[in-house]
Amino acid sequence: MARIKVLLPEHFTFSTPIPVRITDINYGGHVGNDALLSIIHEARLQFLSHHGYSEMNMEGTGLIMADAAIEFKAEAFYGDTLTVSVGANDFTRIGFDLCYKLEKSIADKTVTVAIAKTGMVCYNYDQKKVAAVPANALTRLQQ
Repeated sequence: MARIKVLLPEHFTFSTPIPVRITDINYGGHVGNDALLSIIHEARLQFLSHHGYSEMNMEGTGLIMADAAIEFKAEAFYGDTLTVSVGANDFTRIGFDLCYKLEKSIADKTVTVAIAKTGMVCYNYDQKKVAAVPANALTRLQQ
């Protein structure tokens, strides 16, 4: 069976701690796959905010998540704090990828919980159509 492979950037431009909430835990006693995507969403919003943007306004254009890929590497549990590193790459005329590395510390050791990417498309919500990546955003998101 073919597996997805997420290619991470050489370096990440942003990282943020995100604690695992009790509502993130599934019946298996660890973070559920749906909750992990929610954690990635929170990291994305913090990344955009760090650059002065939101999903509804990035230099005057909005964003839509077109796809997502997650490689699960290790379990995370209630009480863990995940360090989520975020970087932008693979820019096209109308979009780009955001890549994520989710890690936790166990006894002075860093463990990768997951790596992921979300494909983001620029979108004009008023006109209901895709839009070009703003030039200023292209520069800022890579810093």
